[in-house]
Amino acid sequence: MSGEKGGRGRRIVLWRHGQTAWNVEGRFQGTTDIELTETGLGQARRAARLLAALKPDAIVASDLKRAADTAAELAAVTGLEVSYDAGLRETYAGVWQGLTHAEIRERYGEQYAAWKRGEPVRRGGGELETEVADRAAPVVEERAAKLPDDGTLVVVSHGGAIRTTIGRLLGLAPDTWEALGGLSNCCWSVLGEGVRGWRLLEHNAGSLPEPVLGDDN
Repeated sequence: MSGEKGGRGRRIVLWRHGQTAWNVEGRFQGTTDIELTETGLGQARRAARLLAALKPDAIVASDLKRAADTAAELAAVTGLEVSYDAGLRETYAGVWQGLTHAEIRERYGEQYAAWKRGEPVRRGGGELETEVADRAAPVVEERAAKLPDDGTLVVVSHGGAIRTTIGRLLGLAPDTWEALGGLSNCCWSVLGEGVRGWRLLEHNAGSLPEPVLGDDN
């Protein structure tokens, strides 16, 4: 599937928010409402100029400030209105929120190790990844269903929420979702509509999608 419009199916761009102070400090954010740094705002402005070239039809964002302010930069250059949905918030991580990875390993070492092994874990007493997918994926599917046949939806959310949403939309087993690498701040992944459902076209991209030229397009 190419990176161009023209009867080639709908596209979903899942865009992670820009940098925050807690990102820099290595602190678990979860649903804590942390603002973008100046660097994060700059990342959002740069990425917005690139994503605007895709001529998106709609923007939906998590209502947490770091995602909402990232989305606002794309709205400013496209003229589109942003709709907000709490279903796109990051995974709630309970008592882990606000702690660094080192602090979590020290205080909740067994739980942390189980999470790193890929076991279903309520980090800090919070949500399971499947529960995040249960609330986030339907938001994306509902908005995508309203697109024109070759339309593009931009979803502005968070790294963990985006990974679980991609896994759910691709029909992957939850224990394989970790195989999808993380997203850098203000990078995005692109899903395209294929004859057998959604396909992952781009992952952790920071430039515009290019057509797939070769035997597997």
